[in-house]
Amino acid sequence: MSCATVISPIEVLSADDLGRRRDWSDEEKVRIVEESLQGFRQGSVTARRYGLSRSLLTRWRREYRRGLLNGSASMGFVPLSISPPAAASCEAAPTQRSDEGQTIEIGLPNGRRLTIPASLDPTILARLLPVLDAP
Repeated sequence: MSCATVISPIEVLSADDLGRRRDWSDEEKVRIVEESLQGFRQGSVTARRYGLSRSLLTRWRREYRRGLLNGSASMGFVPLSISPPAAASCEAAPTQRSDEGQTIEIGLPNGRRLTIPASLDPTILARLLPVLDAP
């Protein structure tokens, strides 16, 4: 009696798109991150939609908040000119207000919240808001 062994055929698996690494461009990362920030609990749904792990999307979100994902925005210098304040604004004396201790909370469109004293000069606030409102 001889020992007969049955050898099953070998199945060759091809690499499909789901098992491969993908090199995402910064523009794609920014688009995916912004999509994930659209609503409540959209991170997991967006990650599944694009076949990403939740941790990778979280890392991209962190980089996006820190400004490390620049997308199509180009880095470079911006021209800046500083001019002396107008003579009329130098002569105007700030008015003293009697609302000491009162504060105003301002919610900016980019999600930041700013708490300022109610006695803050409006011209200072007008110069401060465009800087804080930048993404």
